[in-house]
Amino acid sequence: MRSGQMDRRITIERPPVYVDPVYGPQTAPAGTPWDVFGVARMPAQLMDDLPSKNERTEGALKIADRPARVRIRYLRGITSDMRVILHDGPDESGDQVFQIAGGPAEIGRREWTEITVKAYSV
Repeated sequence: MRSGQMDRRITIERPPVYVDPVYGPQTAPAGTPWDVFGVARMPAQLMDDLPSKNERTEGALKIADRPARVRIRYLRGITSDMRVILHDGPDESGDQVFQIAGGPAEIGRREWTEITVKAYSV
């Protein structure tokens, strides 16, 4: 793959953690900003998966997920509790949040990393 195919910008974020003096590492309360993992606005390639029956009903709400694959240069340490922010513009108005659903998979000898992500719409 050529680097010219990496036409999108993403940021990988991990959930915030704070250290409680008594109980040790704990997840931060809701509303705490996520921590940037790696480099902000790194180049990536986004490949949408083919459409399928990915719409379901939960609690009287129709939920559809948008699966996709993201390929970036090799980056160690990505886990499934992180999220991917897809930047579609110069400001935050066009950003989309994807949850990591699978991976990471190493492509080549530490050349590329591919992860499966999903965006949920309600």
